[in-house]
Amino acid sequence: MPPSLNPETQIKAWAQELGFLACGFAKAEKLDREEIHLDQWLANGFHGNMQYMENHREMRLNPTLLVPGSKSVISLAYNYFPETTPFQPNSSTPQIAKYAWGDDYHHVIKDKLFKLIDRIKTLYPEFEGRAFVDSAPVMERQWAVKAGLGWIGKNSLLLRKGVGSFFFLAEIIGNIDLTPDQPQTDHCGECTACIDACPTQAIVQPQIIDSTQCISYLTIEDKTWPKGNIDTENTDKTEAIDPTINTGTWAYGCDVCQDVCPWNRFSKPHTEPQFQPRELIFWDAERWNQASEEPARIKNQLKKSAMQRAGHKKLLAQANTALDFIKAHKSS
Repeated sequence: MPPSLNPETQIKAWAQELGFLACGFAKAEKLDREEIHLDQWLANGFHGNMQYMENHREMRLNPTLLVPGSKSVISLAYNYFPETTPFQPNSSTPQIAKYAWGDDYHHVIKDKLFKLIDRIKTLYPEFEGRAFVDSAPVMERQWAVKAGLGWIGKNSLLLRKGVGSFFFLAEIIGNIDLTPDQPQTDHCGECTACIDACPTQAIVQPQIIDSTQCISYLTIEDKTWPKGNIDTENTDKTEAIDPTINTGTWAYGCDVCQDVCPWNRFSKPHTEPQFQPRELIFWDAERWNQASEEPARIKNQLKKSAMQRAGHKKLLAQANTALDFIKAHKSS
């Protein structure tokens, strides 16, 4: 290690070399302040069918229980904002959230985390750590805040000054002491653009999302949605979803609260080849209708894709719902 670089600076330099847009450190300890907010969110039922959010509560709040012997949380951000944006307001084709345009980010980013761990071991041969990318009971945004990566916006997503919010979060929780970074201040001010623009009013108050009203939740997580979707097995939902909810043109996820955020005017295109949009992103109504007749067509598109979480049956059902919405509004 060059004598001019301390361990924290060196790790951040390696992270940058691996393509991460930000890296910061926080002490591994229980998240006492976040405990109250988590419990209240769950008590309100805002997690909907995501029963896994109720599991491993203590581990979720305390990384030293998730990774015994851990002393630091290394938090990282990885850009996914695309250069090509085929969707415009009042789009005439089913829309896919930008984060799912390319290959599955879980695998793409975790491979980079493993490489970073290997480099850290050249500084600390005794280093042991685990890598997480939107997986396991880890409160990613909260750790990113503590590590100085940004602040939580009113849409509950992490915002970074001069960058926006179109990035993934990831963590390495390990057994070395690293000097914590200083948290950033909140720069949302009086802006309520995300709250005002949410099509289903899912942002019930700043930083609080009722998932059962959220288009991303409905189109990805809830297997009973849309109505008539044939893939409704293995669900323990007991209450009917509000029938007045309209997911509009969205087939998978939703970007509305990010698209309207003033900070995202600073978003720059990613440079990750594996995040290049697949063919499905540009399908018109005719191609979606063909996919309904030929399931193998869409199954092939979902290989190595984050959209596999919804599955091809649900995705097709949601795309058909979006097409019906588009047709109805064209004729009105």
